[in-house]
Amino acid sequence: MKLRILSIAVAALMLLPAAGALAQSKFAYVDMQRALDQIEEGKAIKNRLKGDFEKKQSELDKRQEELKREYASLTNLAREGVLKDDKLREKEADLERRLKEVTQYWQESQKQLAGQERELTQQLFVKMSGIVQGIAQSEGFTFVFDRAVLAYAPDELDITNELVRKYNAKYPVKGSDAPKKSDAPKKSDAPKKK
Repeated sequence: MKLRILSIAVAALMLLPAAGALAQSKFAYVDMQRALDQIEEGKAIKNRLKGDFEKKQSELDKRQEELKREYASLTNLAREGVLKDDKLREKEADLERRLKEVTQYWQESQKQLAGQERELTQQLFVKMSGIVQGIAQSEGFTFVFDRAVLAYAPDELDITNELVRKYNAKYPVKGSDAPKKSDAPKKSDAPKKK
């Protein structure tokens, strides 16, 4: 019994320095998703991907309209009895094949855009992580958490605005990549001053 109490006492004594060190730790958090939406490079990437999506959507719309016109024309020819059954089946098969091609084009476009977004976002997160590390070292933070994993944290521990400010200073967006004025953050989205 005494051995057991002695073991517990030794274990408690070993934990005391760790508890003291934890009490002296400095914590902060960052909202990486909000930062991604607010950094200029993130906005530029979003605009570029949106433009790519709109081009592909426009191409898809053109192809679909063309197929609709051809289908309507084929339906009229079939109704009027102008086409023989074998010729009608041949044209229907051609339309079905082209419809499959259009569907496949859309699916491949979506996959390509999603992959592009994933890759570019990952590159931004790597750069943001480096800046977060620099902030943590200069401010003496022991731990910096992502807001997504926290149930609660006080606003004064949020370093997201500092991340956005430092990121934009380190990686300015130039020329045609810069977001348009309409893409500027609303007052409620603007980084708060610390």
